[in-house]
Amino acid sequence: MAKLISTGPATSGALVDAPAAAKATKRRVSFKLTAPEAREVFLSGSFNDWSYTSTPLKKDATGVWKTQVSLLPGTYEYRFVVDGEWRDDPECPLRVENPFAAQNCVRIV
Repeated sequence: MAKLISTGPATSGALVDAPAAAKATKRRVSFKLTAPEAREVFLSGSFNDWSYTSTPLKKDATGVWKTQVSLLPGTYEYRFVVDGEWRDDPECPLRVENPFAAQNCVRIV
């Protein structure tokens, strides 16, 4: 089993093989978080330069926040920003340490 090494929020993009990425096509990847009490939720990760606000999620009637992002095949780190606070994805089993004494969630596309 390969050990994932966090490059932290300063990392931009995914860890991908350049020739393979040139041939690959983007895939729609879904993200969701149950937070009925939240006023706003954003997705922040290596795929959007760790922007706090560029990828908002929309809340459905049951309090689940959802979004989709088009990503090339690769490995991406991410976290949610809920009402200005960093939050983990409780459904993500794969995580790596980051430089802020916390963990980033990992999604492999």
